[in-house]
Amino acid sequence: MRVPLYQAKADFFRMLGHPVRIRVLELLQDGPKPVRELLAAIGVEPSSLSQQLAVLRRSGMVTAAREGSTVVYSLAGGEVAELLATARRILAQVLTGQEELLTELRGTTEAPVPTEEEQ
Repeated sequence: MRVPLYQAKADFFRMLGHPVRIRVLELLQDGPKPVRELLAAIGVEPSSLSQQLAVLRRSGMVTAAREGSTVVYSLAGGEVAELLATARRILAQVLTGQEELLTELRGTTEAPVPTEEEQ
């Protein structure tokens, strides 16, 4: 049975819904990295990183290549970097809107609620 497109998109975004996976993708934007560099930069247990890298590999977001005894990870394509840049722009817009609302809330005092006689 064919999965509807909206379900495939939801599954895709769910796959991205882990902070370690996002951090790995961000780090790989600068170029291929061996596992030891990813471990040092992220600071998680090796088993946790391995699990998250496996999810990213299965989803096609990253590729792995063995160089001697070292496994080096890379982004699967430029579209992954574009996705992260787009997410950053959207998040910046959302947070800017929230900051403006927060500034407005802090800068204004609410009008008193009128009493029955004032209504």
